[in-house]
Amino acid sequence: MEELTKFAPRPNGAGEMFQLLRDGRPRTRSDLAAATGQARSTIAARIDALMAAGLVVPAGEASSTGGRPPATFAFNPDAKVVLAVDLGATHAHLAVTDLASRVLVETDQLLPIAEGPDVVLSWVKTAGDKLLASAERELSDLAGVGVGLPGPVEHSTGRPINPPIMPAWDDVDVPGILRSHFKAPVLVDNDVNIMALGEHRAAWQDVNDLFFLKVATGIGAGIIADGALRRGAQGAAGDVGHIAVPGAAAVQCRCGNVGCLEAVASGQAIAATLAEQGLEARSSADVVTLVRSGELAASTAVRQAGRDIGAVLAACVSMLNPSIVAIGGIVAEAGEHLIAGIREVVYQRSLPLATQHLRIVTSQTRGEAGVLGASAMAVDHVLSPEAIDAFVA
Repeated sequence: MEELTKFAPRPNGAGEMFQLLRDGRPRTRSDLAAATGQARSTIAARIDALMAAGLVVPAGEASSTGGRPPATFAFNPDAKVVLAVDLGATHAHLAVTDLASRVLVETDQLLPIAEGPDVVLSWVKTAGDKLLASAERELSDLAGVGVGLPGPVEHSTGRPINPPIMPAWDDVDVPGILRSHFKAPVLVDNDVNIMALGEHRAAWQDVNDLFFLKVATGIGAGIIADGALRRGAQGAAGDVGHIAVPGAAAVQCRCGNVGCLEAVASGQAIAATLAEQGLEARSSADVVTLVRSGELAASTAVRQAGRDIGAVLAACVSMLNPSIVAIGGIVAEAGEHLIAGIREVVYQRSLPLATQHLRIVTSQTRGEAGVLGASAMAVDHVLSPEAIDAFVA
């Protein structure tokens, strides 16, 4: 056994060193040697391997106090691309990004998830191919695919688990279906989880505890705690849409219970309330349009929805103690009416210590949160130390 260990190949460690370069800041060989404690000859060999793989490029010369200025090296986010897929209850949003999750090209489509996996995933394949061509990239340039689905997902397998609004999707091998077409690793998660990840990476990197609430056709949340996304034992963490609202009417929810937050305060629920009043409202988008046009009944209904959301969110704030609560989804585009209703109740009902420094804000990434998060999820996988070591080998 000792002889086998003696001659076993050692990992080159390029993947671990590469993580230091992912922030994009140019560094010299001396900088990297000081940060890792490795010999400069080792650092030089790892830089050469990463440059050969296209992941690192020369970045000019650093200032010198005498003699020849040392060369610097930086992460090359253009080395590969990622396909980011954000699938909601009624829409699909796709983007091709670089390895720094910068969107290069994107497309949107009204596409009900209830159409089923055959229809929806076929569209993803076709649209993904077109986007890669639009970005002037080949399939061989695709490092990975990140996908968000509007239902519970077993993250380890990428398969939906009893999704309530996704008929025929239960236990479908989404990663396998897309991997066979795109020939790249496929990561799948709940859509609100990836929105939370996208919001955190793009707007609040210095915040360790963030709660992202999506208010659209349905209502769900993504939880960043201690800097990491929390999915829960079965991938159902953050399913606040099916928490009962205190004192709410016994409105039937699609989950089978009554008085759920989603049944009384989602975009679809607000639209139904307004339709009963004789207004033209069939969807979340219609609600936003009515509010923006100055329709008083719509503004009042959205503010009341904010209060109902706040009643549930107050308990979440007291339990999780986030620094930021970011409100996203199409209903958040109705302006301050929703946020005002949420703040009114959360600050009144949550523990004073939990709200002392709490900020409740509209999502900074708006409609991009999903694709940014899907990209970040895929990028984290393909640029992990283990993946980089395998790639440069």
